[in-house]
Order: sequence, then structure tokens, then C-alpha cells
Amino acid sequence: MSLYQKEKYWYGINRDDLRLEIIRYSRLNGYETKEFASSFCRYGNHIFYLESDENEGVARRICTQCHHSHLMGDSAKYIEDAELEEHICICDNQQFELESAVALYDGSNDVRWYYIGCRCAICSLIGVFADWKCEGGNTTEFLAKI
Repeated sequence: MSLYQKEKYWYGINRDDLRLEIIRYSRLNGYETKEFASSFCRYGNHIFYLESDENEGVARRICTQCHHSHLMGDSAKYIEDAELEEHICICDNQQFELESAVALYDGSNDVRWYYIGCRCAICSLIGVFADWKCEGGNTTEFLAKI
């Protein structure tokens, strides 16, 4: 792993680095993540544009190659009232590798908090770009939809 900090930002070169940052962030948030899942396009691409509305609990990824749009997790339930905003890196890039993670309710397999980690495809900045309290139900089923 090669996670490193420059000024106030964190950088890394792979998903392991991104997962470490999500864990760090989730601990600070008070709902430590326990499960992870990586986003891949149905054609195998792993770089996306990301849009989200944290107030409504909605995220959408758009493949940079085939342009297929996919609502993440349980976002389809809440999309009607969402006002999605594009995510942009500090280097002005909009293309990211995405990693989802969830914190669980104690003693259960139910989703309590949802985190979306991003690694910039240009400068390798990593961070949690969106997170919210989430009543997503069964973890396996939820993460299968990311």
C-alpha cells in the first residue's frame, strides 16, 4: 500500500489504499465500515462519473466508456426527489474509481451507514465523496447493487 498525505489531502494508487481511507473516515464518523464492494461496469470498466444527493440518499455512477447509468445501492427508492450533483476532484477531473462500504447495525447484517469512496483517475486523490445514514436492509443484497 502506498497511502500518503500531501497537505490536507490523501492519495493512493489502488483499492487497498482507498479502503484504508474509507475505514479512517468511517471511524471518525462513528460508524465504522465492515463490508466493501467495488464498482465495475457490466463490460468490466472500473472508471466512472459520480453524481449524488446526500440529503436524499441517492448516488448514480455513469461508466466513462459505455455511458451506462446505474443507481447505486437502494438509490432507486429515493431518486424521485433527488437533485444530483456531479463530483469533481481538486484537479478538475470527474473520473473516479469507486469503492462502496457500509457500516452495520450491531448484531445484524443490516446496513446502517453508506460510504462511497473515490480515487481520482488522474491525480490519485482518494476520499469519501459521499456518505449518509441508510436503512438499506441486507448488506449482501445492498452491495450487489453498487
